[in-house]
Amino acid sequence: MLDARRSDHLTLTPSAIDHDVVRRLVLLLCAALCAMGVTSVTAPLAAAVVDPWFAEAVGNATQVVSVVGVGHSIAKIDVYQRTTAGWEPVAAGIPAYVGSAGITRQTKEGEPSTPMGFYPLDSAFGTAPNPGGGLPYVQVGSDHWWDSDSNSPTYNTMQICKKAQCQFDTAASENLNIPQYRHAVVIGVNKSRTPGDGSAYFFHTSGGGPTAGCVAIDDATLVKIIGWLRPGAVMAIAK
Repeated sequence: MLDARRSDHLTLTPSAIDHDVVRRLVLLLCAALCAMGVTSVTAPLAAAVVDPWFAEAVGNATQVVSVVGVGHSIAKIDVYQRTTAGWEPVAAGIPAYVGSAGITRQTKEGEPSTPMGFYPLDSAFGTAPNPGGGLPYVQVGSDHWWDSDSNSPTYNTMQICKKAQCQFDTAASENLNIPQYRHAVVIGVNKSRTPGDGSAYFFHTSGGGPTAGCVAIDDATLVKIIGWLRPGAVMAIAK
């Protein structure tokens, strides 16, 4: 170690620099910075405690997926966890699509808007195998449906039946065996299953454009979020 009290000047000659080593260090630094990007949801972005907009509205929830509109059918997602110190960010600025009619205060069956509010994220499903995580997960196929028939006693629930044998109007419902449902989390909109108040709201794999009322992001990031979610998580949606 150099003695700070000495007045000698330290001169580096060109031969003292190993340019290969410098290049390797630069590449390692870039890789480290990339690893801190918004797609990581396995560890907090920073230790700093924040005061998010939803803090007073989510009860005892310790995990929140915040969806805030930034355009007609475009939103950004920030992910938070609550620790003993307070709310800490886990991921930020994830681009998302919402309903083609935007984010609205109220919605109804057949209206392609995403409803504002605070909703539980209780379960997940997908055409792909369970990626892991804390939520119940169902791998779906061609006989899995989401009943959106307002006149059906099983309205706004998952049902398993052959199309010709289903006890609800399949034309008004959704078959879950589609690419956008490679992975999906059920957003607890209209859990009372009030006829006509809306059904089949999911947090699912993006198809590359606006949705019919769901929230959609790229599949790789969604898988990380599903792996992180635990029972009691909430999605907070605002315009």
